Amino acid sequence: MGKGQRATQAYKSTEFIEQVRDEDGLVVGNPFKLAPSNSGSLLQDEGLASSKKTSSASPAPEAGVKQEKTLSELEAVPSLILVTTYLSFLMLIVFAHLRDFFGKLFYPANYVQLRVQNGLAPMVSDFESLWTRRLYGRIRDCFNRPITGVAGGHVNLLDRVSNDFNNTFEFTGRVRNVLNLASYNYLGFAQSEGPCADKVEAALHEHGLTPASTRAEAGRSVLLTETEDMVARFVGSEAALIVSMGYATNALNIPAMVSRGCLIISDELNHSSLVSGARLSGATIRVFKHNYTPDLEKVLRRSISQGQPRTHRPWKKILVVVEGLYSMEGEFCRLPEILELRRRYGFYLFVDEAHSIGALGPRGRGICDHFGVDPREVDVLMGTFTKSFGAAGGYIAGSKALIDYLRLHSHSAVYAEAMSVPVLAQVSSSMRMIMGEDREHALEGQQRLDQLAINSRYFARRLADMGFMTMGHPGSPVIPLLLFSPAKIPAFSRECLRRNIAVVVVSYPATPIITGRVRFCISASHTREDLDYALEQISEIGDLLLLKFHQGKTKEIASDDAKMKIQ
Repeated sequence: MGKGQRATQAYKSTEFIEQVRDEDGLVVGNPFKLAPSNSGSLLQDEGLASSKKTSSASPAPEAGVKQEKTLSELEAVPSLILVTTYLSFLMLIVFAHLRDFFGKLFYPANYVQLRVQNGLAPMVSDFESLWTRRLYGRIRDCFNRPITGVAGGHVNLLDRVSNDFNNTFEFTGRVRNVLNLASYNYLGFAQSEGPCADKVEAALHEHGLTPASTRAEAGRSVLLTETEDMVARFVGSEAALIVSMGYATNALNIPAMVSRGCLIISDELNHSSLVSGARLSGATIRVFKHNYTPDLEKVLRRSISQGQPRTHRPWKKILVVVEGLYSMEGEFCRLPEILELRRRYGFYLFVDEAHSIGALGPRGRGICDHFGVDPREVDVLMGTFTKSFGAAGGYIAGSKALIDYLRLHSHSAVYAEAMSVPVLAQVSSSMRMIMGEDREHALEGQQRLDQLAINSRYFARRLADMGFMTMGHPGSPVIPLLLFSPAKIPAFSRECLRRNIAVVVVSYPATPIITGRVRFCISASHTREDLDYALEQISEIGDLLLLKFHQGKTKEIASDDAKMKIQ
C-alpha cells in the first residue's frame, strides 16, 4: 500500500452492502458485500428514504440555514482568540521590520538584492518582500514538500531538513509513507495501475505522446474530439471545449466572452484564475459579498440602473461569475437562488466547477446535479480534470454557438498546445467509468461517488463532535478547520507530519487574516481505518494546541448537521 493502489484493490469488488447505517449514511461493517439498488441508497438512512426524489443537496433555504450556522459559529469565537490572533500578526510584522532594520546595519551583504544596483531598481523592494522573507520564510518547511510515487490515499514523502532557518533544504535520503489528506484526489483516480492506467498505456501506443501542435493547426485529433463530446454529454450541455491547463481555462476564455463595455459581477472569494480572466477582459468588475444573494441582487439593481461609468449607457453584457464549490471554505454556491435572479434580471451566468465536477451530486455531475437543476440554465459551465478525474487541464461547456465562437477567438484554443494523449485518455477513461459506460467496471464509478460522499460526511461530523470549529456545507469533500493563531498554523502542520499525516495549512493572504485554517481533502480512496486514524491524531493535536472551541456544544451542532440532507 502507499503507492495509490489501495483504492484499486478496494474497488476490484463490485459489491456493496445493505445494512444498518449511522446518521452519516456510513455503513456499519464491511462496505463491500451486496450491490446497491441505486446510487442514493448508501447516503440515506431509513428515516430519509422518503426523500430520494429530492435534489442531491439541501435546497436553497436549507443551504441558508447552514450558512447562518457557520456565521454564528464565527461570531461565537471568544473575543480573546480574535484579539490574540490580531496581536500575534502585529508582533510578527513589528519584529520583521526590526530584524530588517538591524540586519541592514550589521549584515548589509544580505540585503544587496533589495537595493539599487548599477542604476537599476530592485526587482522586488524590501517592503514588498517582507511577508515572504520574514513570515512565510519561518514556515517554509510546511509547504512545497517533495513527494515520490503516486499521490493516492497514501503518498511517499521525501524527508528533508534545514540547517539555516528554512533558507535552504537538504534531503536526508529517507522516504516516509504518509496518509494523504492534502491532494484533490476526490474519486481516487490518481493511480498507476488499474483500468484507467491500462487505457492510458494503450492510447500512448496508438496515438503517441502529443500532436505537438495547437488545435487550430494539427492538434485536433479524433481522441480530443471524442473526449469533448463526452464532456458535453457528462455535464449536460450542447458542446464543450477542452483546454490543456486548468488556470488558463478561466484566464484565457473569460476575455473572449466579455470586453470593454461589459460588466462582470464576481463573488469576493472567487479563485485567482477567475480574477485574472476578469482583469484581462477589460470589462468593468463589481464584487458582491461571498455567497450572499441579497447583496448580488443589490449590485445587479444598482449596476443596471446606473449603466456604464460616465456615459450611463446600458451594459453590452452582464456576466455573473461564481464557483460551484469554494475550495477554501468548503461551501456550495447558492445556485437555485442565483438562477432565480438570472430569470429576473437577464444576465449570463458563469459557474466554475473546478472542485465540484465529479465530486458532487448523485451522479457526480457537479453543482447542477447536486441541486437537481437543469445544467442548460447555466450559460457557461467550467471545470477542471485535475481533481476528480486524476488528470490535468479543464473545459468550457455551453451552447454550440458559444463553443464554436471560443474555438476561433479564445487564446486557449488558437495559441495553446492541444492536450496530450495520456491526459486525454485518463480523462476519457475515468469519465466513462463515472458514467457507467465502461462495461467491465460498470459499478466502480458509482461506488467511488458514494464512498466519497460517505467519507466526507463522516469526517466532518466527527470533527464537529470533537469540538473543532469547521466550515463548509455537509457533503463537501473539502473540510476546513479553523486554527486562527499564526503560531498554530505551522504547529498543526508539523504535528500532523510527525504523525505521518500530510495536510495543507492556509493563512493570509489566501484567507482573511483571522481565519487561518487547515484544509482536509477527503478521497474515495480513504478507508474507514484511514479516517479513524486521522481523526484520533487530529483530536490529540487539538488538545495540544487548544483548538477545540466548541466543547460542550457538540451535541447541538451534530443535531443541526443531521438535519442537512444530501443525496
